Amino acid sequence: MTFHEFGEPSRDTVVLLHGGGLSWWNFREVAELLQNGFHVVVPVLDGHAGSDRGFTSIEDNAEEIISFIDERFGGHVKLVGGLSLGAQVLVEMLCRHGDVCSYAVVESAAVIPSPVTNLLTGPAFGLSYGLVKNRSFAKLQFKSLKIKPELFEDYYRDTCAISKADMVAFMKASTGYRLKDTFGSVAAQVFVFYGGKETRVIRRSAEEMRKALPGCTVRRLEGLYHGEFSINRAGEYAETLKTILEEGGVR
Repeated sequence: MTFHEFGEPSRDTVVLLHGGGLSWWNFREVAELLQNGFHVVVPVLDGHAGSDRGFTSIEDNAEEIISFIDERFGGHVKLVGGLSLGAQVLVEMLCRHGDVCSYAVVESAAVIPSPVTNLLTGPAFGLSYGLVKNRSFAKLQFKSLKIKPELFEDYYRDTCAISKADMVAFMKASTGYRLKDTFGSVAAQVFVFYGGKETRVIRRSAEEMRKALPGCTVRRLEGLYHGEFSINRAGEYAETLKTILEEGGVR
């Protein structure tokens, strides 16, 4: 796993975990907005462009980041945020080490398996992977993800760099992930965000986390699609993190 760092290491540390199929640039704008007041670390998850190893599992990624935090920060950082696959890695980190951070910001995490999607992932990517490097196809795919246009070149470059094996591996891991029972004993203050236009499994997953950890805060963001909060509204997302970091909650 590789890491991009912003700001002074002596300040409170924020770790941000990007979504599946993306890379550290998912949180580049947020990190730049936070770097004057915080130390921001953005890992590149295994199997993604810029990583140093293939993807094995959500659990392995969680262990790698926990080990990094143990070695660099004495086992605890101020805040960890994650989007989609990165949010699943964050949830797994909390299940394994409930006080790895003071605050956890979980955005658009699926914690309920989707068996049919999981079963079809391999065959579907087997048929379509050859189109990944086709620029016209990539533009259509990118548009469907609702990511702001100025990030297309980052998206296209890094999607082309992901191997078929890694893409299938992290997609299958994501669609098969289930919340662990230990989530109910998490010590960190957890904030769960999801868009009002997200899929049913994401909406149900937010409620599943609320049920497992009644003390967590769940916010539905009306009108937003998957990932729009941290990617397309980086300024608003950064201000939300600052509020959590400075006031211990959200308005």
